[in-house]
This record gives sequence, C-alpha cells and structure tokens, in this order.
Amino acid sequence: MAVFSDPAFDNHERVVFCHDEPTGLFAIIAIHSTALGPAAGGCRLWNYVDDVAALNDVLRLSRGMSYKNAMAGLKFGGGKAVIMKTSEFSGSDALYKRFGAFVDTLGGAYITAEDVGMTMDIMQTISRSTRFVTGLPPDSGKAGGDPSPKTAFGVFCGIEAAARAKLGRDDLKGLRVAVQGAGHVGYYLCKLLHGAGASLLVSDIDAARVERICDEFDASPAALDEILFADVDVVAPCALGAIFDEESIPEIRASIIAGGANNQLRSDADGQRLTDAGILYAPDYVINGGGIINVACEHFGDVDDDGVMELVAKIGPRLAGIFEEAAATGEPTNMIADRQARTIIADAA
Repeated sequence: MAVFSDPAFDNHERVVFCHDEPTGLFAIIAIHSTALGPAAGGCRLWNYVDDVAALNDVLRLSRGMSYKNAMAGLKFGGGKAVIMKTSEFSGSDALYKRFGAFVDTLGGAYITAEDVGMTMDIMQTISRSTRFVTGLPPDSGKAGGDPSPKTAFGVFCGIEAAARAKLGRDDLKGLRVAVQGAGHVGYYLCKLLHGAGASLLVSDIDAARVERICDEFDASPAALDEILFADVDVVAPCALGAIFDEESIPEIRASIIAGGANNQLRSDADGQRLTDAGILYAPDYVINGGGIINVACEHFGDVDDDGVMELVAKIGPRLAGIFEEAAATGEPTNMIADRQARTIIADAA
C-alpha cells in the first residue's frame, strides 16, 4: 500500500495504521492538519473493498475535515478515522475499546467522533479507553450527543440559501427535493424540509428507512439508481461521496445540489462541470459543518445547545457569500471554498 503516492495524499501530517489481532481491529487514522488546533473528525465504519480503498477514503475525508473546520471558524484541524468492516468483523466492545486506546496514544492530536456506521453507544464504549472522543450523551442543555440533527439543520439552512440564490425563493413551500440517503442526517433533513412545506423524494439501501420517512413526512420513494436524476429542484445527497462526475452530471435535472454527504465530487474538475451545466453546488464541507460545530462546542464546553444552533445557522449566510462570488466571477463554488479554506489554514500555520 503506497501512502505518499495515493492521489488523495495532500501533505498529511500523520497516518496511523491500527491493528489488533485478538479483536480483529483494522483501522486507519489520518491527521491532515493541526494548524488550527487538534485534528477532529468522525470515525467511519464501512465495508471497504480493500485496504487501499480504506486509505484513499480516510485521506480524502481528513483533508475535507481540515477545510470544513476552517470554514466553520473552529479551533480544530482536520482528521478522520475508518474502521474496516472485514468478513471477520465482530463489532465487540473490546474492538471499540482497542480503537479508543489507539486514539489515546496520539495524546489529543486527533479527536474522534461519530460518523457513518457508528452510534452514540459505540462512542461511549470508545470513551472507556480515551478522553479524546465526542458524541457522548450531553448534560441537560449542553452541547453533545448525536451530531446528526445539527448537520441536518445546517444542510437545511444551506438549501434555503441556495434556493434564494438560484431560484429567487424566500421559502421552501412546494420545493421539490430528492434526498439520497435516509440515515440519521437524511431523516432529520426530511423532517425539517417537510415542516417547511417541501415535496420529498427519498431513497436508501434500507427499505425500512425509506418507508418510515414516507409515512412520517408524506414523501415518495425513489429507486437507488434514479434518485440523483429525478425531475426536482434540489438533489440532497446524504449518503456516501464521489457520486458527481463526467458521467452522472449530464443526467442531473435539478438546478441545485445541496446535501450532507462528504466528498460529493469525484474530482475538483467536476465543480466546473456543474457550473457549466448551470447547476448551483453547495460545497459539501461548508453545508454539512453543523455536526462538527456541535462536536467542537462539546469538546471545548464553551457553548450550550442553543448557542450551537446559532452557530450552525451561520452556514446559510456563509454559503450565500460563496454563491454571490460565484455569480459575479463565474468561478465554481468548490474552488472558491477551497481557496478560502486554504487561506485560513495557511494564515494559521
């Protein structure tokens, strides 16, 4: 496995490979940057094709966390972890505690949190081996717990900003939104959109999740291979990334892409393709920053839950500024966001 030649390697400060034979743990922790503070980012549990795919994913995600934390104005650098769900994967408490022990050896250089495949209960198990963990049950009124509702709220604010910039709309009533992924973030996003009067399409690999959202929020189900190309105003990807590329973009009928998934573009060039197609793209690490804002407030303990919501609400105006610059210059929104994030990190370094 070649780390430095991986296309996702971006001058990462540290990459740690974690293996524990008794528990069957195979994990990778990537620290992209600590210029702004300790590297923070969730731990993803996923069934990767091989360890090369796991490495590429953790490298891409950790760089995204550096940019996300910078754009959110947090005192965090960027990091990420992945636990590989192998054929012998046990999911035992011992495995998660061993992962926590690996995190602890980094001495606070990396702070882990909940991500795809993980739960608050698992984070509590990890916390038995390290204090460098967030996403734990909060005390009354304080920040903490499942970050998904905060991520969803940030995406909702971003959709409002995008609808205003692209469609000239001051509300979301009747807006047609296709939500790909009905997990925690997708569920809470559908709840917010339904409350605002939007019309919903939803898809997920888990049919029960789709059925729940359809029942609760009057949504319509869509096929997995059709959701991105539905005749809607907004596509909101809330599953995995690398879904927009030279093959998929020409088939998109929506005029806005704004969702909670990480690394939605397969390459930076796909941002230009979206611009050329007249599609307004909300850069993923800007719009989905609500969860990490919640994590930061939990970690530093300086803001209560109401304060978290106020900080997450700023995602809307932040995106509005990017949209305005894109409209004025013709530059893709992802390139504008990348430049702003790199400037913030470079100034700190």
